[in-house]
Amino acid sequence: MTEAEIRSMPASDYMNEAQLEFFRKRLTEMREEMLSREQGSKERLHQNESHADPADRATAEEEHFLDLRLREREATLLRKIDESLRLIHSKDYGYCAKTGEPIGIPRLLVRPTATVCIDVKDRDERLATHSYAAQHASRRG
Repeated sequence: MTEAEIRSMPASDYMNEAQLEFFRKRLTEMREEMLSREQGSKERLHQNESHADPADRATAEEEHFLDLRLREREATLLRKIDESLRLIHSKDYGYCAKTGEPIGIPRLLVRPTATVCIDVKDRDERLATHSYAAQHASRRG
């Protein structure tokens, strides 16, 4: 099944077996790709290179730091992928964790690990931005 076929399905077919299988395959491919990248990252992190030149040492340390950050972000994404695969298995995938409403095919095609609908995501981001701004305003005042 293709994205175009998924998009053209009527709303009444939302999260039918074909759609669940489409997203299961997409998430499984994402997971395999991440695990493959993780192996390369692990190999780079375990290399014990000794650099006499301070600039080379600084560059190596920066690359090491970036690899650690990447691994941390990918570990978080891997957990989200695994949770999405679990939701597909239980047939709960594609529905907002806060409202129970459909997340929507377009959003899931862009972000297959989404757990909330766009309205909830927008509201949460506005609240977080407002809270952040209020915290920083109180520190200045």
